Amino acid sequence: MIHSTRSVSLSEVSRSDLTHVELLWLKGRVENRIRFGRIAETQVLDRNRRLVAFAPGSVFALVRWTSNDFGTALSRIDILRAVSAGERYSTVPCVCPGGAILLGLAGWPKVEKVLQQIDAVEALGIDPAGAAAEFWHQVHNRLSVGEKPRPYTCAQHRAWLRRRRIAL
Repeated sequence: MIHSTRSVSLSEVSRSDLTHVELLWLKGRVENRIRFGRIAETQVLDRNRRLVAFAPGSVFALVRWTSNDFGTALSRIDILRAVSAGERYSTVPCVCPGGAILLGLAGWPKVEKVLQQIDAVEALGIDPAGAAAEFWHQVHNRLSVGEKPRPYTCAQHRAWLRRRRIAL
């Protein structure tokens, strides 16, 4: 089954079709934040919490960090694609209903390497949310086994955009 990777504008979808992510920040204890992605809607819940929403097809990165009295307890990054109504998805903490997981890694050394890959994509002048899904899969796979990911290239991005145009 081929899924469209086109993100849908907010005017095309109902509020219930959005993927919601709860972001929490407690100084020195918890930080859940969006590293990249096109946020369709934001709601401030209180001083420390926000609820952001993504349209179906949108790709975003969620970084979660938690510490306790002994140091960092959790460092995790997930790159997800917001799903359409009726589409299968995986559940991810803080994400409702969930998303299609393109990358999911835990542990600060791996998270840091993913953040470096995101920076490298941005250095090419490319929005990481628009990068090829296959790139994030290979980053996940290679870092999972301790290998260095292959860099994203402008040629790879052009090919991805052409494939996407043909698929629509």
